Amino acid sequence: MVLRIKGSQVERVNSLVKRLCCNCDEGNCLLLDDGEAHPCIQLLSVTGIYCNYFKEAVLPADKKLYTQIIKYTKSKNERKKQNEKPGQYKNHRH
Repeated sequence: MVLRIKGSQVERVNSLVKRLCCNCDEGNCLLLDDGEAHPCIQLLSVTGIYCNYFKEAVLPADKKLYTQIIKYTKSKNERKKQNEKPGQYKNHRH
């Protein structure tokens, strides 16, 4: 599940990545390294938490931010569910 973030949280998330993520090396992700440098996807993202390592290992270090992001994501998901009609196909395939 992708955790959604607000624009005001992007700077705090990026700060955590740069300070605490052991896989972030000068803005590049060591987990994606295949002989070539690949930019950290989390530093590029402004709408959500897309890195599973960051979500599981780094984000919980900032308990306040973690709680805010979890609550924000849950509220967005609940609103989305309320707008779905019973029996509505999620992927629109029949």
